[in-house]
Amino acid sequence: MKAYPFALVLTLLVGCTSSNVPQQSASQTSLSERASTEQNAPLKSFYDYQLYTPSGKALNLDNLPSELLEADVILVGEWHTHSGIHRFQTDLLKALALENKSLALSMEQFTRDNQSVVDEYLASEIGEQTLIKQGGGWPNYESDYRPLVELAKQANLPIIASNAPKPIVRCIGRQGLDYLDKLDDEKRALVAAQIDTSSSPYKDKFMASMHHGDKAQTERQYAAQLTWDATMAESIVNYLNQHNNSQVLHVAGKFHIEQGLGTAAQIQSLTPELNVVVISPVTSVSDDSTDYQLHVLKPPVRFVKQENRMKAYQGLHKRNDTLTCD
Repeated sequence: MKAYPFALVLTLLVGCTSSNVPQQSASQTSLSERASTEQNAPLKSFYDYQLYTPSGKALNLDNLPSELLEADVILVGEWHTHSGIHRFQTDLLKALALENKSLALSMEQFTRDNQSVVDEYLASEIGEQTLIKQGGGWPNYESDYRPLVELAKQANLPIIASNAPKPIVRCIGRQGLDYLDKLDDEKRALVAAQIDTSSSPYKDKFMASMHHGDKAQTERQYAAQLTWDATMAESIVNYLNQHNNSQVLHVAGKFHIEQGLGTAAQIQSLTPELNVVVISPVTSVSDDSTDYQLHVLKPPVRFVKQENRMKAYQGLHKRNDTLTCD
């Protein structure tokens, strides 16, 4: 793939995420000007966001604190399909790429077994529809993750397909971690080597969020959840071990990273000396948060009627009807 100077790429791509700037071209509007305007403006649409420090100080993306610029790993949590959060992720990647030439994007949305497909797409050897079909792209890939991937592609940034394959994780949810003993070496390598399900603040949080099922079932579900976190963490650490002085921006669901738990805690357990920073979405800003705070509009209520909620949950259970874990 032909490489272009990133400053030129930024000029070409900034229009993809700019809004509320009438009568002015994207190339004439810097991140600084846009951020200065938006910092003092209330959130009006689901495309709007404002980044704050843990103590509640508003930040501009073109003047990020050293804690973010010098972090080894930045974990950005998301509410899946939230337009403002996805816009922020792309803007942050853009800002970091201008500061750090050794930057990589890590994504929950791609799994280890599809790393070669992602690499082929970045090298322009396959098209986007092939990436989505063969690379396991999420249903909302084109609307929510395309901007991130395209920015990484144009800026020659590697993408880490960091997650564990869903069939393996779902089988762990059904049979527990003993299922891993059934895998051959090739498939076992697609999942973190160490998955410690002993007591932890993250386990307490997960168990408190579960409102159904017996204890054994919930333990298996936690093992599946932790498999995702441990695998994403190991993928990030492995990349950093192979690429000295690099920085990784990782995007994943909020539950996986907030309060320094989940993937964040797994990274620290593998390599305690790494500097890990967490950015979590919030709908109100605190002056005493553990994480950097991404202020966005609250997502709409998913269900009003209980019967509709139950139908949706039943549909989720049916996705495993054809799953085999032999």
